[in-house]
Amino acid sequence: MNVGILGGGQLARMLAQAGRPLGLSFMFLCPDSNACAAPYGELLCAPYDDERAQNRLIKWADVTTYEFENIPLSVVESIQRQVTLHPSFSALAVARDRLVEKQRFAAMGIPIEKYSPINSLPELKAALQNIGLPAILKTRTQGYDGKGQFKLTKESDLSVAWDRLGKKPCIVEAVVPFKRELSIIAARDQNGQMVYYPVSENHHRDGILRLSIIRLNDSLQTKVNQMIKIIMDDFNYVGVMALELFQDKDRLLANELAPRVHNSGHWSIEAARTSQFENHLRAICGLPLGESSTDQLAAMVNLVGNLPKEEHIRNISGATPHFYGKAERPGRKVGHITLTSSNGSTDEFYKQLATLLQITGESKLAGQKL
Repeated sequence: MNVGILGGGQLARMLAQAGRPLGLSFMFLCPDSNACAAPYGELLCAPYDDERAQNRLIKWADVTTYEFENIPLSVVESIQRQVTLHPSFSALAVARDRLVEKQRFAAMGIPIEKYSPINSLPELKAALQNIGLPAILKTRTQGYDGKGQFKLTKESDLSVAWDRLGKKPCIVEAVVPFKRELSIIAARDQNGQMVYYPVSENHHRDGILRLSIIRLNDSLQTKVNQMIKIIMDDFNYVGVMALELFQDKDRLLANELAPRVHNSGHWSIEAARTSQFENHLRAICGLPLGESSTDQLAAMVNLVGNLPKEEHIRNISGATPHFYGKAERPGRKVGHITLTSSNGSTDEFYKQLATLLQITGESKLAGQKL
């Protein structure tokens, strides 16, 4: 079966790696000539709106998917009219616009924090009379890994933030005094059957995910499963979705959804019976979903900006490095490491995790009780 992917980054790369044992072939449409997925299929190096490249992808592919949200909607809509696309255009259209996403959550009865649409500096000042400070101003589109947002802590921040974000349509959100930052990943097939992965507890720095730890038998697992099921059923969704949440005491608030495989689920390659990447492919290709369960502790550490020496990683029991073949650059995700507990105790797992965080430059996290 031929799978066309819009995008050629690390998520496309890991999808293709997972698809090889399933006998799947891949073609990537990506404007980056150095796309790191290229060794695992055919690369169409062209802008997303290049009609010749689109037509070639459409004629070749049995099914298409995408690896990130910031692909022009017109391109995705055009491709969906001509070849099977999962997840659908409608899911992408909601996920890439923070205002539309909040409105859809509210319509589904999914709890969210206070927010307001912003189209001018006077609107921002007025909205904060209700929302209060601190708050976060975010662009409606083109935001990821901490980009397109500004934390507001005092009145003088407002004009600075509005200018810095380009005076474009935004939303302003109340800052949630969360106890934990969580995510849930699930896969839904073409018949509506679903599997759920264990809840991940996530730690960010500078707006970029640094660490995800799965929480087996978490007390909120059933509740978050129910929340993502409501969303996926509402979209008649096919594929893998991630839902990011804040836990504020015993209250769960949806932050945003990702209509794709997700960074906080990378641990599943080593630790789950079926990885999120394989289950995404199984869903979109009409194959039975695999089990998503695991019986071991697992964590994922992002490698941001720089790669440590591979031998230092492999000296840590249970650690598996994934290097993406991308040039090192500040703020860029260039790889990740999975840590599993298959051969050790819980105490040993957290000691190994602290060591791993130290060698990857996350010394502050290494000193915390995780």
